[in-house]
Amino acid sequence: MSEYIAPLAKLIEHFRALPGIGAKTAVRLAYHVLDMDAQSAKALAGAIIEAKEKIGFCNTCFNLSDCNPCAICASAERDHSVICVVEQPQDVAAMERMRDYHGVYHVLHGALSPLEGIGPGDIRVRELLMRLADEQVQEVIMATNPNVEGEATAMYIAKMLKPMGIKVTRIARGLPVGGDLEYADEVTLSKAMENRREI
Repeated sequence: MSEYIAPLAKLIEHFRALPGIGAKTAVRLAYHVLDMDAQSAKALAGAIIEAKEKIGFCNTCFNLSDCNPCAICASAERDHSVICVVEQPQDVAAMERMRDYHGVYHVLHGALSPLEGIGPGDIRVRELLMRLADEQVQEVIMATNPNVEGEATAMYIAKMLKPMGIKVTRIARGLPVGGDLEYADEVTLSKAMENRREI
């Protein structure tokens, strides 16, 4: 028998299912929600439902968006001849924080990982190739994470793009190996982008 009443146990389990939330934090969050007034709890639930209903993927870059195409892809002020390839939507947010990059993006939604059974068909490589066939792209910047999977993905895509005559660069080693773009500070990201090299 659980030490928590059923509705509370259910709430705790839902919090525990979130990434980075352990058992103690899940219990703390559940009790915090119960301590909220009804209006604040409904606002929280409403924000979750609204996010799920209104946010989808941009049909061009596959970043999270509430419109199609997303604001970045639709902007005439962005340089559409340069595409920065990242693994996840949160990486776009990280890159945008540095305010030095003015091109557009392509979100792969993952990285190649043969050990986990993730191949080119499991991430949005095909969609990137289709974009390159349709758009006048001069440079593709590989901004995948600086770990084994990110490096393998960058090299795989670079090999595919070389015959197309498109310049392929890799962001420089301003980022720690094994780190994620999402957690990098603006200065580190800015230096990594500034010192990118051709691959």
